[in-house]
Amino acid sequence: MGNWPVSWCFLLGLLSFGVFDRVRSERLEDKMKSDPDISQFQYLVESSRLANLTLSYKQVTVFAPTNAAFQEFEQINKEDSESMVLYHMTNVPKTTDQLGSSYTSLYSELSGNPPLWITHVSGTYHDDIYVNNARILVSQSNIQGNENNLLQVLHKIDEVLVPTRSPDSATNRIYNPTAWEFLENYESLIPQTQNPYRVRNFRQKVQQNAKQDIYKVEGGHTFFIPIDEGFGNDRAALIDEKIIDGHVIPKQVLFTTPTKKDVGYQTLANSDNDLRVVIMFTQEQRERTVINYVKSHTLFGDGKHAQGVVIAEIVKPNIPVKNGVVHLIQKPLMVVDSTVKKLLEEQDGKILSNFFSAIKDAGPGGEDFLKTLERSHDITLFAPCNKALEGDLVLNSILSDNKRFLEILKLHLVVDDRLYVDKIAKESHNKVFQAQTLSKGKKLYFNVLTSGPNRTMSVEGGGVNATVIQADLAATNGIIHVIDRVLGVPYSTVLDKLRNDPMLKATYSLGNLQGFNNQLVNTTKKFTYFVPRDKAWFDAKVTLPTAIKTLFMKEYAYHATATLERHLVISDEPYTMERIKRMTNESNTFGTFGQRKEVELPTMRGSLKLFVEERQDNTFIINWKGEKIPVFRPNVECTNGIIHVIDAPFLKEGDIQVSKASITAIGPQLVMTLVAKFLLL
Repeated sequence: MGNWPVSWCFLLGLLSFGVFDRVRSERLEDKMKSDPDISQFQYLVESSRLANLTLSYKQVTVFAPTNAAFQEFEQINKEDSESMVLYHMTNVPKTTDQLGSSYTSLYSELSGNPPLWITHVSGTYHDDIYVNNARILVSQSNIQGNENNLLQVLHKIDEVLVPTRSPDSATNRIYNPTAWEFLENYESLIPQTQNPYRVRNFRQKVQQNAKQDIYKVEGGHTFFIPIDEGFGNDRAALIDEKIIDGHVIPKQVLFTTPTKKDVGYQTLANSDNDLRVVIMFTQEQRERTVINYVKSHTLFGDGKHAQGVVIAEIVKPNIPVKNGVVHLIQKPLMVVDSTVKKLLEEQDGKILSNFFSAIKDAGPGGEDFLKTLERSHDITLFAPCNKALEGDLVLNSILSDNKRFLEILKLHLVVDDRLYVDKIAKESHNKVFQAQTLSKGKKLYFNVLTSGPNRTMSVEGGGVNATVIQADLAATNGIIHVIDRVLGVPYSTVLDKLRNDPMLKATYSLGNLQGFNNQLVNTTKKFTYFVPRDKAWFDAKVTLPTAIKTLFMKEYAYHATATLERHLVISDEPYTMERIKRMTNESNTFGTFGQRKEVELPTMRGSLKLFVEERQDNTFIINWKGEKIPVFRPNVECTNGIIHVIDAPFLKEGDIQVSKASITAIGPQLVMTLVAKFLLL
């Protein structure tokens, strides 16, 4: 061996005696038997004659559910276990990096060779791989063995795979049904002992509209089949061929767990220019239970198919078929045949059940509110989700006060307008879109943020900013937006509101210059804060250039503090606009020379003298030192007071005195930089 190291000679010797061959040829079945984490699956393998023959004489990939997966699985009989074990095996050995791209299939060893569908999901650090709805535990997979020089591979998975086939005792057995064969033979494929649902109504509509072929087409697709329970109110009469098309996602096999949520997938209903329908998956967490929903979004409607979203619970998900996957859903998609009130009733036990229950428990006022939802036209309801009405002491107190709760309810309803997200986004361009609610003088304010294909809409009412988590639920007389908070029930301090409101950043920055904001977190006091919005400071830069330049310079922070002290009132009870208006009317109405007598509010810097007028459109105007200042948002409630967002600061040119030489010494460029920074230009 010449000059080869002794260690290399030793290794060559091992090879010559076949030591490595013996290591490589260790049987996969032996490795499975020695792994306690898959002992329950191994027991089923040992009980199956065909599974043992497969492991003894074939190349194979085994997808082995862990014992934890079996704990979540219903009890199976001996006949079913034989089929189920073979469904977890394929006759081609593949490691995880050989499993192909998404929506590809492997053919199982079960008679009829029903496919196993592979899905890849991109992650931050690595891709997750799924077989049907089960996630492959990659770090515990790629276990290889050798039987009679045949390569075998094992992957662990977190869910038991269930084939779709008629039982062995059936007269006319179906081994590997297409989606149409599943729909046509549903009762024999899914016995009532396992599943109480029926699908006869939808099957009949498919036959009447001659749409069987879309369920027979080869490849991999996703099919949604509504159960008979969802065909009340003569709903079947509304289902036409386009609605049937809207229940199929072509060329993608989408199981519930690996599928991205709230992402639109094109349906077969998109062939015409005047109709476009996408389908999205979504979820709700109810304690420890995850509830899966599917929603159709008709982006462009026509005379027969209304714009908006229809949501249905997936009552039996992830049924594999020869040409894809089937999901049974609670009711048909795309069908809009319920009023806003009936849509809330349908959601009983679903994502809006807590809100509906709270309305029903509110006495006669709650009944009147439901009648409004039933009889009004073109309404938009902002409905808090179940979680928004759980576990908050302040909220529970309000819910028990029917009068207060009814006022809050009115804040959630806009009448005579259907505020679709598209409409709000269009109207919000370069301005803040607002809408009058059923509560007199109270408006909602909207913001739509777009990031790539995703849009997020928020709505503020009564000082509470809520995110729309489900938009555009369609009803015959309006729409519903599901939100994550109850409007009008404050949960943040004055400081938190300033910090988080995108149009109050300039005032918040001014308050940080010399620590003025620190007091605003105090919950033992009640504040009334007149806060100029960012646009107000921008406009003031034109009319009061010297004052604004100085105000936003760190070197003169004491001017910022003095100015903000004029805007902040501290008292036992906050001063709403209605209260100030009432005080105005109750005081001596007119002073000398017929001038209206002003109300004095105790600010941190003397008293703030003003009076308030209310316009016919229920908006307010503050009269201060001869100026009329519109109130952009009145009565923004916080846990320790209220904020009035105003369109101009309480500031005059002569209020800030700084020598011209001092400003010149600082430099005009620095001044402009500071102003631009704080005004968010």
